Amino acid sequence: MYDISDGWFTKARKISSPNFNERPENSVIDAIIIHSISLPPGCYEGNDIHHFFSNQLNCDKDPFYDEIRDLTVSAHLLIRRDGELVQYVSLFERAWHAGPSQLGKQKNCNDFSIGIELEGTDNSGFESAQYKTLTDVVSALLDNFPKITRERIVGHSDIAPGRKTDPGSGFDWQAWQYMLNNKISRTG
Repeated sequence: MYDISDGWFTKARKISSPNFNERPENSVIDAIIIHSISLPPGCYEGNDIHHFFSNQLNCDKDPFYDEIRDLTVSAHLLIRRDGELVQYVSLFERAWHAGPSQLGKQKNCNDFSIGIELEGTDNSGFESAQYKTLTDVVSALLDNFPKITRERIVGHSDIAPGRKTDPGSGFDWQAWQYMLNNKISRTG
């Protein structure tokens, strides 16, 4: 069971990111955006994701980092390949994960969503430990944020088509939704 206290998952490793701000007044958290990330692409060891979200990435370490050198981004949560949960930003604050985006008629998805990064690439596939943690985390979010509906749990590619492709074809939406349904039917 994953508990939330004051906007933070109690079981998460906390690494604070400076890349956030307040959500707009009267905004309601009613969506979850699922992303994928690995730095450098395809590498799953090390702390470069943490450094990137903390503005401490050594951009001379890999040629790919030239492309992201000037970005200031974050996510609320990261799920590592082994299922470890890391939290960078309070769920009540606006993490900078979605960029220019739209869900339904609502623009600026950072205003009303929670961003979850899965360590991986668009086509790498994800580990069973990641799916389990994601299931537990989303179940807790649904319990704590009742305005989030299943239809508003989407991929980055759904809110920024043509610009973003994650979590990509490697993410098995059908299998994960089956896991989530089973978890909710057992606990709810």
